[in-house]
Amino acid sequence: MNKIILLVVLALLPMLNLQAKELEPYTMPRTEVLPLKSSVNGGQYELLVTLPDGYSKNTKQHYPVIYYTDAVWQIDLLSAATTFLMEDVILVGVSWQKDMDAAMLASSGEHVSRFRDYTVTPSKDSKRQAKYQFGKANEHLEFIRKDVFTAVEARYRTVPQQRAYFGYSLGGQFGLYALLAHPDTFKNYILGSPSIGGSIDYLSKLLDKQNTINANVFISYGDNESRLSKYVDDFLTELKSSKQSRLSLTHEVMKGDHSQAVPMTAARGVTWLSQRQVELH
Repeated sequence: MNKIILLVVLALLPMLNLQAKELEPYTMPRTEVLPLKSSVNGGQYELLVTLPDGYSKNTKQHYPVIYYTDAVWQIDLLSAATTFLMEDVILVGVSWQKDMDAAMLASSGEHVSRFRDYTVTPSKDSKRQAKYQFGKANEHLEFIRKDVFTAVEARYRTVPQQRAYFGYSLGGQFGLYALLAHPDTFKNYILGSPSIGGSIDYLSKLLDKQNTINANVFISYGDNESRLSKYVDDFLTELKSSKQSRLSLTHEVMKGDHSQAVPMTAARGVTWLSQRQVELH
């Protein structure tokens, strides 16, 4: 009987050791974190940089870059989409501000800076405006153009002429702002369910000021986003009727609501972008 108990204990030892050992966190392959301080607002950010397979071996090859906001939320989707649909691309995710006030982070979450950084107009609610500082997209875009591009293009082998942007919801609003305020920021824009309801008048004025927008734009939303889709459709009509003759516009409707349309937007947007890269060769 004692021999049987001993054998059972010996058999369970590996499992006991596994439970006692602290498990190591998983890290995404070929992905590194690049800390970056904004020279515009002084905030601390991080860039999540995912390199393509073979980057270290193909030392003479330069790669297009997809920059994206809401980095923590989108990195998994875009990494999966590019792995299967567009292998030769660098992904650069721009984080939310890391050193926000502790009370703000506790009350509103680690993503609180997106309300300030991705929006183009202030809130009409004075209390909300005082708390979140909406409407600082111009500063965030300056940070990306001045600091992010400089850091990425100095460290990695990129093709600046083929920069792309992916943004969803408020990130989509930010992408439209970049397109209309400084069209040369990116060559290709993937804008999913852009939340532009309160900012459409401001964006329309920016559009009127542009003589030529030389860019490729993919815009989508879910078929269960009736309120958002109305604003987007109205703005799409303005884009199509404008004088921007060099603007190539693709519009697709995904299945689902605002949350359900996210993964399909990533897949369809990357597919669209990969097709544009093929056309360049």
